[in-house]
Amino acid sequence: MSHNSFGHLFRVTTWGESHGPSIGAVVDGCPPRLKLTEADIQPWLDKRRPGQSKFTTQRQEPDQVRILSGVFEGVTTGTPISLLIENQDQRSRDYAAIATQFRPGHADLAYDLKYGIRDYRGGGRSSARETAMRVAAGAVARLVLGDAVRIRGALVQIGPHRIDRDRWDWAQVDENPFFCPDATTAQTWETYLSEVRKAGSSAGAVIEVVADGVPPGLGAPIYGKLDADLAGALMSINAVKGVEIGEGFAAAALSGEANADEMRMRDGLVAFDSNHAGGVLGGISTGQPIVARFAVKPTSSILSPRHSVDRSGHDIEIVTKGRHDPCVGIRAVPVGEAMMACVLADHLLRHRAQNPDAPATTRLPRN
Repeated sequence: MSHNSFGHLFRVTTWGESHGPSIGAVVDGCPPRLKLTEADIQPWLDKRRPGQSKFTTQRQEPDQVRILSGVFEGVTTGTPISLLIENQDQRSRDYAAIATQFRPGHADLAYDLKYGIRDYRGGGRSSARETAMRVAAGAVARLVLGDAVRIRGALVQIGPHRIDRDRWDWAQVDENPFFCPDATTAQTWETYLSEVRKAGSSAGAVIEVVADGVPPGLGAPIYGKLDADLAGALMSINAVKGVEIGEGFAAAALSGEANADEMRMRDGLVAFDSNHAGGVLGGISTGQPIVARFAVKPTSSILSPRHSVDRSGHDIEIVTKGRHDPCVGIRAVPVGEAMMACVLADHLLRHRAQNPDAPATTRLPRN
């Protein structure tokens, strides 16, 4: 299986299966002399870790990361950083019944048609378990970006219930099990998702990720657009079916006047009156916050019998048993943050390589 890597100068390769002995990642291209220990990575993994509430899978994984290479005496050496997490709570027996059956909404059939073989234990390589290593790599990417860049994610919709943006409070994100910035809507979600969970069903979600402090100039026209790479990275997350930057699809309903991000000079710098573009124009960052949203489909593993087929070509009914997230979008929040961090780190290094003397400012260049 190819295509297990992403990025150019900051390049991440992940490996391992959901129910294998371990999962891991190799982060290549990290600059030398950055302070890095497991303690810099673990807090981000703890945000994604399963089993922290009744609204996520009850699989108990400590997700303790180990750094195997690329760090000496607490600092990066510039060589590949190898990261390892050992799986602790595999229950492969939960999946024995579907070894020759294809679960609707899962990658089972597509894998079988492509490779002629698949790891049916929790989906193997297609499992969201793989995203733990993206989060670990994202922690390294944050160090490359530095403290000036702040990346935060929040859940803005579960099922049909959206937050009230007038009540947006970043401080609330860590105060509920949903990464919700709206305390009132978080209570609505708790009631709604409890009913979904009891019914053995699932719900979809929308996640918003915002990066503040991103310098202007990241990205390149045509085939190196920052927003294109970001959209691809977010789209690669399990169960994601849609991505938008800035206003996204809502921009289609705006007039040209409403959608234009007007500019003025303030204190010698270019200032924008709005950010409908989501911080990217022509594929290049403007210095405004980078804003992206992605939609996650309802978890495909549900208890209701569904029509399907088996490997022998028989029509069957299938029920997916085991431990599953009633809303996989909840734990996708730190994954989205990590992918944003990795893309920005990659583009920052690419920008420095082409423009080593370019100032990170919105001050207009002088001839």
